[in-house]
Amino acid sequence: MEQPRKAVVVTGFGPFGEHTVNASWIAVQELEKLGLGDSVDLHVYEIPVEYKTVQRLIPALWEKHSPQVSGAKLVVHVGVSGMATAVTLEKCGHNKGYKGLDNCRFCPGSQCCVEDGPESIDSIIDMDAVCKRVTTLGLDVSVTISQDAGRYLCDFTYYTSLYQSHGRSAFVHVPPLGKPYNADQLGRALQAIIEEMLDVLEQSEGKINCCHKH
Repeated sequence: MEQPRKAVVVTGFGPFGEHTVNASWIAVQELEKLGLGDSVDLHVYEIPVEYKTVQRLIPALWEKHSPQVSGAKLVVHVGVSGMATAVTLEKCGHNKGYKGLDNCRFCPGSQCCVEDGPESIDSIIDMDAVCKRVTTLGLDVSVTISQDAGRYLCDFTYYTSLYQSHGRSAFVHVPPLGKPYNADQLGRALQAIIEEMLDVLEQSEGKINCCHKH
């Protein structure tokens, strides 16, 4: 039997502040060249660093690539962090505390993503497991875990996506280009991370299905 195809959406961010070239979008474009194997349809998008656009775009992406009955479904957002020196897997998104102005000099009046939404939402993907697996692959990139995506557009996008997808989203922070990794290294790291995420997701869903088949 042929394996059902999986759709994976990966987003990077456009330029902002001192990041005139955003390492996240460069890394996503490298990933697009590498692909995720024959059974995965990869869709990539560049997201502008604007709260209002994110609020409109993330639900639209989920709508457009809504989960097929077959195949795992995953949206992975990639952002740059000037403080990061490793590729960082974010475990959760936060609803409140958004005070930083975006590229339009705007920030949400309520300083939150979703009115009355939960304080934070965890990804259903076990990031500890993904981190361990990727580390054993012996890539020339170090991978770590975080529970604070920074209360700016990265965190805002992640929370919006987790809320929309009931936790079927992931967020990966990459360091700026050349500090210390080049575009090729970041692209390969993303490829390895997303392949492991799909695997971890399938295993956890396999367990859920087993439990339901009494």
